[in-house]
Amino acid sequence: MVKILVYPMIAVMCLFGMGACSTETGAGQKRESETEIDAAHWSYEGDTNPAHWGELDQANMACVDGTEQSPINIDFSAVEAGTSGGKTEIKYKPAPFTLQNNGHTIQANAVDSSNKTVINGKEYKLAQFHFHTPSEHQFNGKNYEMELHLVHKDTDGKIAVIGVMIQEGEDNKTLADLWFQLPQEETEKDISLTKPVDLQELLPKEQTAFHYEGSLTTPPCTEQVNWTVLEVPIEMSKEQIEKFRKLFPDDHRPVQSLNDRIIIKS
Repeated sequence: MVKILVYPMIAVMCLFGMGACSTETGAGQKRESETEIDAAHWSYEGDTNPAHWGELDQANMACVDGTEQSPINIDFSAVEAGTSGGKTEIKYKPAPFTLQNNGHTIQANAVDSSNKTVINGKEYKLAQFHFHTPSEHQFNGKNYEMELHLVHKDTDGKIAVIGVMIQEGEDNKTLADLWFQLPQEETEKDISLTKPVDLQELLPKEQTAFHYEGSLTTPPCTEQVNWTVLEVPIEMSKEQIEKFRKLFPDDHRPVQSLNDRIIIKS
């Protein structure tokens, strides 16, 4: 069971560097993230689609010959029960973010280091969160309408991603302000959101999750990424989902081979 710890909001605005997930957080500055790699153009369609990512740049070879690639299909009948060593604590509170359309997705970049998660005693700071449609991970061979990825990084440069499935349902009030400001074209400078985003309120109350070792789901498909995929989905309205799909009709990577990896449920 993933444990959420909510702290009182404090006025801390210290800028931080986030390495591979978000090297800069200032508006308009270059950023290397799970969804932004400038080494070679890549996309989700045509000659630069996921099947060709490894051909576009030598740095992307893990996309074709990696053994721990993401996303995966999570077969509930094949997961193993977790132990006390798989403890995850999500320490989120309302915080400011900037918004960008990077040509592959809508991404919200952290302005401060107040949001973090602790996995097996190691702290990872939130760098950014972004969206995919349809979901990249599958549950029992089925995709959800969308998937949210919250990308974190520790002091050693290791990455941890929390995945949250999104299904059609009620209007998502937590994302209402962000959705109102969705940039319709690729941005050169970040847009400052008018209100803080309360990520704790965004996540489902029930925190059962699947854990496995995987990779980034975009080039260069870097491995040794610690994945936590929450079992219970959150909801967004049909109108909210369609608003995103008008910008990105399909921005998901197909599921990859599990290759005898173990999926732990806790």
